[in-house]
Amino acid sequence: MRASLIQIAVDPDESVEDRRARAAALVVAQSGSDLVVLPELWPVGAFAYTAFEAEAEPLEGPTHQVMAKAAAEAGVWLHAGSFVERTDDGILFNTSLVFSPEGERAAFYRKIHRFGFDQGEAVMMGAGEELVTVALPDTTLGLATCYDLRFPEQFRGLVDAGAETLVVAAGWPERRRSHWTLLAQARAVENQAYVLAVGTAGTHADVPQAGHSIVVDPWGEVLAEAGADEEILTVELDAEKVRTTREQFPALKGRRLGLASPL
Repeated sequence: MRASLIQIAVDPDESVEDRRARAAALVVAQSGSDLVVLPELWPVGAFAYTAFEAEAEPLEGPTHQVMAKAAAEAGVWLHAGSFVERTDDGILFNTSLVFSPEGERAAFYRKIHRFGFDQGEAVMMGAGEELVTVALPDTTLGLATCYDLRFPEQFRGLVDAGAETLVVAAGWPERRRSHWTLLAQARAVENQAYVLAVGTAGTHADVPQAGHSIVVDPWGEVLAEAGADEEILTVELDAEKVRTTREQFPALKGRRLGLASPL
């Protein structure tokens, strides 16, 4: 399975409409891949809290429409990153979208763990409540967003639900980049799964972004890592490696704690 991670730069001088069009073009250019992934809140910027209300969209708003078309044109499974969703009752969510190669929405995920403690996303947005997996022909994706990466119980729940490839769309700050790399590898090792973690580049709301999108295999080996600038990582993944790793080193079967049955 070929996966492409688009580490798009969020430039405050670029309009949201222009960035949507540019992101769509980047997706279409990856037509040889099976899976394409965009980062968190790339239309507006993960730290651009003051713009959240103005740029919020319904679930099937402009970002949904543009990304669905791009997925169909490229003929790829597309994790379109996340955007600021506004529901009919006015609640904002940090919502990720996944589309099939036909441009049909296969899933949406509302971020469970909101960042900011007592400000920003944590007080402006609602919290998602459901774990989300998506079955692809060769693997099952488990969806997570940025701050979720710090909560291992979410990833174990995704694995219990069948996930073999854990996708993390993020807008991670540069000042905590070492945590980004460490946690991505930890989630891969402890769950014996691929981790595809894609972040944004650039600076938005005066917060420099970490970039350094990363692909980690089920043994914790880094298969590819981006730099700090806008970049596209394309990696070949062996779907069987998850299964053989779990068979050859069956750590997940040794679980004693938790409510879910061991694999």
